[in-house]
Amino acid sequence: MNLILLSPDDIENDRLARVRDPRRLAHLREVHRAREGDAMTLGIEGGALGRGELLTLNDTEAVFDVSALDQAPPAPLPVHLVLALPRPRMLARTLEHVTALGVKELTLLNTRRVEKSYWQSPELSEDKIRRHLELGLEQARDTRPPRVTLAKGFRPFVEDDLPGLLAGRRGLLAHPGMPDACPRGVEAPTLLVVGPEGGFIPWEVEKLVEAGCHGVHMGPRILRVETAVTALLARLF
Repeated sequence: MNLILLSPDDIENDRLARVRDPRRLAHLREVHRAREGDAMTLGIEGGALGRGELLTLNDTEAVFDVSALDQAPPAPLPVHLVLALPRPRMLARTLEHVTALGVKELTLLNTRRVEKSYWQSPELSEDKIRRHLELGLEQARDTRPPRVTLAKGFRPFVEDDLPGLLAGRRGLLAHPGMPDACPRGVEAPTLLVVGPEGGFIPWEVEKLVEAGCHGVHMGPRILRVETAVTALLARLF
């Protein structure tokens, strides 16, 4: 935890923050070995970050002085990531990775090769998703979580949602065998589509290309989804 992420509900009178969450309290005691008077890196979700003094720490709460938080969070990546829903264990890691890298718009998409059981996973509960986003923010010292949208129908997404998402954005479809290599150093707003384990079926590729996505590849190696997403974001931006 490189940042103590504070909820707006933790804040009192714009000066104090009271942390009562057991996970954060345990981390303060066991990992940071924090002591009253320590200056720590704090951030308010959706807002500023900086250094704040730990005023009180006991078994039930930690109290911080947050009056001096005046730094902006890191700049976001100019990307909307559309990701075929991974298997639950991989989803958890991927949410943390893309959040740490600066993705602020994420759509989880159903495709032919996404197992139906994945959509019933507890990892898709609001609380679970939020926890993984928090872990990514804490890792990267960021305060702005991504907005996560679930798209459970491929055809409705491509026909109804994708045209609007592509307005003002460059659409890229990352898929093995595409004609062009993934570009580097992209600065323009981008929509990046990444498929499931096993890739998109040909009909899905055809529909995405027809909608305005340009097919790109990462070379001859076939990568796991979490590896591919990280490599793509690092190469693009």
